[in-house]
Amino acid sequence: MKTAAVIGSGFGGLALAIRLQAQGIRTTLVEMRDKPGGRAYVYQDAGFTFDAGPTVITDPSALNELFALGGQRMADRIELLPVEPLYRLCWDDGDRFDYVNDQAGLERQIARRSPRDVQGYRRFLDYSKELLEHGYRRLGASPFLSWRDMVRAAPQLARLGAWRSVYDAVADHIEDERLRQVFSFHALLVGGSPFRSSAIYALIHALEREWGVWFPRGGTGALVRALAQLFTDLGGELLLGHRCDAIAAEGAQVQGLRLTRLSDGQGLQRPFDAVASNADVVHTYAGLLRGHPRGREEGQRLARQRFSMSLFVIHFGLRGERRDMAHHTVCFGPRYRELIADIFGPPEGQGLAEDFSLYLHAPCVTDPSLAPPGHSAFYVLSPVPHLGCRDIDWSVAREAYRDRILDHLERHHLPGLRRDLVTCRTFAPPDFASELNAHLGSAFSLEPLLRQSAWFRPHNRDDHLRNLYLVGAGTHPGAGVPGVLASAKATASLMLEGRA
Repeated sequence: MKTAAVIGSGFGGLALAIRLQAQGIRTTLVEMRDKPGGRAYVYQDAGFTFDAGPTVITDPSALNELFALGGQRMADRIELLPVEPLYRLCWDDGDRFDYVNDQAGLERQIARRSPRDVQGYRRFLDYSKELLEHGYRRLGASPFLSWRDMVRAAPQLARLGAWRSVYDAVADHIEDERLRQVFSFHALLVGGSPFRSSAIYALIHALEREWGVWFPRGGTGALVRALAQLFTDLGGELLLGHRCDAIAAEGAQVQGLRLTRLSDGQGLQRPFDAVASNADVVHTYAGLLRGHPRGREEGQRLARQRFSMSLFVIHFGLRGERRDMAHHTVCFGPRYRELIADIFGPPEGQGLAEDFSLYLHAPCVTDPSLAPPGHSAFYVLSPVPHLGCRDIDWSVAREAYRDRILDHLERHHLPGLRRDLVTCRTFAPPDFASELNAHLGSAFSLEPLLRQSAWFRPHNRDDHLRNLYLVGAGTHPGAGVPGVLASAKATASLMLEGRA
């Protein structure tokens, strides 16, 4: 294999392209939008910089490894700033919990609520560390291509109770209901319900305790730019503003890509020895491979799987500095289990719930440069049903839902928000579908259920087209920045193994 194409420049696509190019594979990274990043896109408006996607950076060692492959030090290209507390958890009655990366500080807060849960938390942390070791360090970057791979991993996964939910794993150790919310909400960060996602995802707690939570100076977009620059410095070709219309394939072989240069509508056909897709998995098969029997068959199969929730996102800028905020705030609504059931509920459900839970991102607490002097940039997101779960007309619901969320923030977290509002924009489930080709507007691809994880998830290498590969949230190990970076490592190992 001498040449390769990677479709989509999200974190997974960027990381895979870097790995291939660093090993001497002439790699072309194809991106439809005008900037790299995929879900980690960046908007500039009225002097504010808004990250569109992931803002929680964990396991910086995975990023360091990419720069080292290019003979560089990450610290010379991008500065990662520590975030503390890792999160602030809030409830509508004014109660709050600062989730800090400090054992004594955490235990003091736990003891104030439920003294007997201190020992339970210690047991949960030990359990989470075991999950981190086996589920992330050992299996995260190991591709599951055959049933035998799953059989080998099964005894360890069974011993760790991977068949349980994240919430059940937490509840086994912790009795207080609000503390159960504090230590189980992480499943939502990878698109899963804490009540349905495999307990293996409880490893996220230990991962954050191991490496902390970080934020790149200049925003997540600055990290994307540094990775893109690393790729081109290595000699890689980055094609921005090029839409991939089809993966050309015949028999059991992929031949290349059919592209459109969006600046002038010029059609291009590019041959490649191998192709990897960082695009949505359903779009990859049902859309890009629609002319091949494998694409039609696998696209139909995947469309029947369970997909993660979508998100309703508001980016807004305010006059004034809000230095009393935490960088990351999780705002729990009055319901937890019931609200999550509404979000992930059956397709026959109607409309949006009256209540919501929110994640509020206040990056200027850590990096004031993301807003004009004396101003603050924010985004807030609300998990909402994907387009296949609820009959919601977002052209009607969008403005009203935005106003409900902004009113809530003004009452509980940001007094004077309406008075100080400078700019505001929204991104709703239909935008995930139209701008990111996300099936059903899902924000995280397939839901992280046990039966949709590891071998049961779309494989890093296609089972029938021998030079077609997948990378990103829709393949093993799953969503989240550490997950897609691990997927790039797994997929690169397969591509380099087959390079001869």
